[in-house]
Amino acid sequence: MDPGNWATDLEGGARFGYQLIWVLLMSNAMAILLQTLSARMGIVTGRDLAQACRDNFPRPVSYILWILCEVAIAACDLAEVLGTAIGLNLLFGLPLIYGVIITAFDTLLLLVIQQYGIRKMEAVILVFIATIGISFIIEVFLAQPVWGEVVKGFVPRLNSDSLYVAIGILGATVMPHNLYLHSALVQTRIVGDTEESKRIACKYNLIDTTIALNVAFFVNAAILIVSAAVFFSRGIIVTEIQQAHELLNPLLGTALAGTLFGVALIAAGQSSTLTGTLAGQIVMEGFLKLRVRPFVRRLITRLLAIVPAIVVITWKGDHGTYDLLILSQVILSLQLPFAVIPLIRFTSDKQLMGGFVNKGWVKVLAWIVAGVLCYLNSSLIVNKISGWISSAGPYAIWIWLTVVPLAVGGALLQIYISLPKSWKIWRKPAPPAPETIELVPQKFSRIGVAIDYSAVDAKVLSHAQTLAKGYGSTLYLFHVVEGVAGQLFGSDANDDEARHDKAQIEVFANQIRNTGVEVSVLLGYGRVPEQIVKMSRESGIDLLVMGGHGHRGLKDIFFGTSVSKVRHGLSVPVLVVQ
Repeated sequence: MDPGNWATDLEGGARFGYQLIWVLLMSNAMAILLQTLSARMGIVTGRDLAQACRDNFPRPVSYILWILCEVAIAACDLAEVLGTAIGLNLLFGLPLIYGVIITAFDTLLLLVIQQYGIRKMEAVILVFIATIGISFIIEVFLAQPVWGEVVKGFVPRLNSDSLYVAIGILGATVMPHNLYLHSALVQTRIVGDTEESKRIACKYNLIDTTIALNVAFFVNAAILIVSAAVFFSRGIIVTEIQQAHELLNPLLGTALAGTLFGVALIAAGQSSTLTGTLAGQIVMEGFLKLRVRPFVRRLITRLLAIVPAIVVITWKGDHGTYDLLILSQVILSLQLPFAVIPLIRFTSDKQLMGGFVNKGWVKVLAWIVAGVLCYLNSSLIVNKISGWISSAGPYAIWIWLTVVPLAVGGALLQIYISLPKSWKIWRKPAPPAPETIELVPQKFSRIGVAIDYSAVDAKVLSHAQTLAKGYGSTLYLFHVVEGVAGQLFGSDANDDEARHDKAQIEVFANQIRNTGVEVSVLLGYGRVPEQIVKMSRESGIDLLVMGGHGHRGLKDIFFGTSVSKVRHGLSVPVLVVQ
């Protein structure tokens, strides 16, 4: 429920009355189907959509899909920036340019909430969404729409004028990066290995998705209905969200409507900021195997959104933000096929899905959805490019040299990733990491060792094993599962990373046990330094052996540091092996 929904719903209601309610319903049905396929793939294969694309597509194609997904995340974040800034302007009179700058700091909100666990984060998001829903339920009753016209709005009708707004509504409802996010988050629930347990998990995820998205549909429909009842019926053209806020008070006869509008808009921006951050982490980790600190990832995405927002506000003033909001949602729709087509391909492959492969009618329905998305997007692109070429005059050659090749390239990429059976013969999966290491005798006697599955592990374990054996000590192996699942769900995490980490640390432990050393294993979840300190204290170790990677400067900012924080957090000696 990001502010992009507001802009597209307000525009649809103000310009076309109740005519586009059917687009909301169609978009919601598409979202339920696609989110269900996304959840099923995550539960059955233990891989999220980004990881599956990385493993099965050629590297250049995988990188392009990653870039397109990042564009979608930045577009969504742009809507969140503008929505929050507009909400602050409505409630407190803060200039938009200052509101946009302030949104750079609300990235810290996620980091604060994450420290309290997933349940509290879910509660915060639920409060935000409830605020939006209650606000617009009240405003629907205040607006007194013509319900007969509302019912007629479910009859499909579309023309060249309403196509742009309809595509914006579609992008705002489905959102491509949520497919990557959903396929990853479902793995954070403990699911058994049996077919029956996975089937039960798929069933309850379907129920969860259906309830959540239907609630979102009713809130979106409420926004469109209020806009149609208040503005379209009076012939008022809405050119900015602030205008909608100002007109609600006199037209509905109460100041409560405008206040609820502003509060709900800020809530929408904050709730979608949380999910956008998680999607960004999952996409970067899945496509690139690159993990950076959460606040760095968040700041990168937010800066990509703030820059165009500041440029537009400076160039066009406040009026430009409304058009930019709608454009951001259209961009989301244009990215959808590049996530939807691989999702359908993977979930329709029996080798990957086994007994959970898409049934025939599901395949037909899913490909119809993909076809509708491609058709609507291509129609819009052709219309826009044709209009630009016609109005460009002698400068049309630049459009032929820049925009047209990009559009053709996008179409060819969609065809390429749709080719039947071809993806199976593409790049082979990367070879598995070595499961054993060379143990070299050392002269130091210690008990605890922190490992992070990197090249330095061999030296760290060699020192620890030799010293523990020489003194007859028990060796403790520590590892922290630090991905998104580990951060959010702690020991309940059961995604691909968590399962691999648990298996790998046992391999190391058994290898050292075979040398006659007693070994215990402890796993932490979340932030590395805090978890290492916690496990060290709980184990009562008298020394910790850990690796130092030797990076500094920008690498410290991107990948984080652990040695200094751990050293200051413990009263026992810390042996750092470079």
